[in-house]
Amino acid sequence: MELTWIAIIASLCMGIGAVLVFVFAVKRNYFHDLEDAKYQVFWSDVEELVDSPGTEKPAGDTDEDKEEDEDEDPGETRD
Repeated sequence: MELTWIAIIASLCMGIGAVLVFVFAVKRNYFHDLEDAKYQVFWSDVEELVDSPGTEKPAGDTDEDKEEDEDEDPGETRD
């Protein structure tokens, strides 16, 4: 029975702690304009695309890969 009371008291303390953290966050204005963070991430990605040169190659395509592909016989397989 003693462990039951300890568990009840611990859960009440954790619940009260969570409420206090929430009230603290609301008072400090942490929940103001949550949508702004989403747009900051979005616009930074768009700026990277606009600022980058248009001559970029896809991530998997390199000149070395193309040379190796050209040298191989179509019937030949790699082990």
